[in-house]
Formats: sequence, structure tokens, C-alpha cells
Amino acid sequence: MRKALSLAAGLALAAAVLFLALPVAALFLRVPPGDLLHAARSGVFRDALLVSLKTSAIAHAAVLVVGTPAAYVLARRRFRGRGLVLSLLELPLVLPPAVAGVALLATFGRYQLLGGTLHALGITVGFTQVAVVLAVAFVESPFYVRGAVAAFESVDATLLDAARTLGASPARVFARVALPLAAGGLGAASALALARGLGEFGATIVFAGSLRGVTQTLPLAIYAEFEQDFDVALAIGALFVLVGVAILLLLKLLPAWTRFFSTSPFRPAASTSS
Repeated sequence: MRKALSLAAGLALAAAVLFLALPVAALFLRVPPGDLLHAARSGVFRDALLVSLKTSAIAHAAVLVVGTPAAYVLARRRFRGRGLVLSLLELPLVLPPAVAGVALLATFGRYQLLGGTLHALGITVGFTQVAVVLAVAFVESPFYVRGAVAAFESVDATLLDAARTLGASPARVFARVALPLAAGGLGAASALALARGLGEFGATIVFAGSLRGVTQTLPLAIYAEFEQDFDVALAIGALFVLVGVAILLLLKLLPAWTRFFSTSPFRPAASTSS
């Protein structure tokens, strides 16, 4: 029975790997190295890459700055309405991307809920790079916040209590104890959220449009080229995979580097013996 279960589990793992890896491998099997180099030098790819990296970096930084302390509060405190707050934060996970784009447009579009006030102040959001940033942040934030809540919940509460009893302020406990201990989970959540943001398509095209060099991200550039030249779309798609792999590896290694170079939050007391 144990051998049968092990065999079944191995077959399931092999099927999952093949199902997920074959389409990605097909990209590179269909695209010769020369076409990859040609696509990498194309203006369409460079413009879309710059827009993607710029908007994703800004959106992701905002998600980390706001989402990390918010997740810490949700993980360490129990209050009335906490379940409702979590549900609201997770709501974008179940929204179709096009619906998210329409919702953002109804909120920030000209003469809409907040867009009218912003327009009166001379601020235009819709169909600008600001719209791309908002769309990316909207769709990726639940992935980070939910993972960050789980990371902080996994931290041993006795260590946090010990730091408080030693006189550490709440801010110091958060920065010097909770963050280093949850770094692995936070890094994984950050990588997942950033990958989701980089691949965002539906909300971006509805809310920001697809203007080359302004709002056209890599997914939008692939879609635009797909309608004109399938081979070019394949080449840009393969390059997008390489960019995504590089960013994911960097984010997954970052927590290890942080732990290596950071000092321990619990330093031994200096010896008073002579």
C-alpha cells in the first residue's frame, strides 16, 4: 500500500511538472536564439520592458510599505470585524481582471467617483502610467498581504513577548524581531505578488490602455504583436519568461542575504567579569 501511494504521488508530481513546464518549454523550442536577440533589440520590447519594470517597481514598493505593517496587525491582533477586513483584502483575488479594471475606471476615471475631484485639481489618472501602477497594485496586493499574514502568524509569539518584556518598543519589536523571523515567508509572498503584478493584463488594458512607451507593459505588447506577427509575440513572450525568472530568483535569494548580513535581534549581554 505504501509503495502504491508513493508511486501515485510520484506520477501526480510528474504530471503536474509536465503540464506546467511543457508550455513554457514550447516557447523556447519555437523561438531560435537569433530571434530572441532580435526581439531583445526591438523598440517594442525595450519600451514595454521599461514601462513594466518602472510601474511594477513603484506598485510593489507601495504594496510592501503599506501591506507589511497591515499584515502584521492582522496576524498579531484579534479584533471585531477582522474576518470582514481579511475578506475585503482578498476580494480582488476572485474578481476577473477586466472587472477590476472597470472598477478602477469607475473610481478614478474622469468625472467618476474620485476622478472628478482629481480632474478639478489638475490630476489625470486614467490611461496614464499612474493608472498602470494602480492596476498592478490592486491585483497584486492580496497575494502579498495574505502571504505576509501567514508569515507573521508563524512567528513564535513568545519571542515577541520576550522582546517586549525586555523594554523594546512595539516598533522595535516589529522591525528587529518580527521582520527578520518572518523574512522567508515575506520573501515568498513578495515574489508571488510581484510575478502577478508583472503579468497583469486585463485591469491594465481597461484602466490604462495600451499606448506604446506610456502604458503598454510586456503582456500588452505581447497581445499587440500577437495580432500582427505570432513569431514576434513568441519571442517577446520567451524574453518575458526570462525576465520573470530573474526577478523571482532575486526576490527568493534576498531574504537569505538579509539574514546573513543582519545582526541578531537578541545580542548577548556584555560580560562584566574582569
